[in-house]
Amino acid sequence: MINQLSEFPDVFPDELPGISPVREVEFNIELISGAEPIFKASYCMAPVELKELKDQLQELLERGFIRPS
Repeated sequence: MINQLSEFPDVFPDELPGISPVREVEFNIELISGAEPIFKASYCMAPVELKELKDQLQELLERGFIRPS
């Protein structure tokens, strides 16, 4: 893939479009009424990794791929 990106830079966009991909299978998750989330301790991240995570989450929020819970 990297070779194609280098060879044909004008063909691929710099950023992905803001539309979600078409999936052949639709699915959902059945929730149990009154169930509580399972606690899982977070693990430490380097400051650079944490900043990258926050930046990516912000971009996904802005594009509408995710929403606050």
